[in-house]
Amino acid sequence: MNIALIAHDDKKDDMIRFTIAYGNILKEHSLFATGTTGKRISEATGLNVHRYQSGPLGGDQEIGAMIAKNNLDLVIFLRDPLTAQPHEPDVTALMRLCDVYSVPLASNMGTAEILIKGLERGDLSWRSAVKE
Repeated sequence: MNIALIAHDDKKDDMIRFTIAYGNILKEHSLFATGTTGKRISEATGLNVHRYQSGPLGGDQEIGAMIAKNNLDLVIFLRDPLTAQPHEPDVTALMRLCDVYSVPLASNMGTAEILIKGLERGDLSWRSAVKE
């Protein structure tokens, strides 16, 4: 499956801890991330991550394009709800696209852990049928 990993600045450390904890699951899938998040994940875990631009420089839109083309199966976007983001319209658009195309989206650690465990169990295998 194709998985996007995105984290706002104040959530990047959480994303690193998440990818270290669930690296054994993530290594079985294709990973995509926005700039700095992808770099930090690769450095911390050794996982192969295709990196797009930083979120504010268009990375969120690049991930959104993958969703719109039905090329992503899961998005883990650890958002910082307490800090204004200059690219908030892009964040909102990405989340809307997940809803439009029925792509599971986690925006916090609790939901991310539920989705990654579901991925491990095969609960997201329905995404294969959606792609046909």
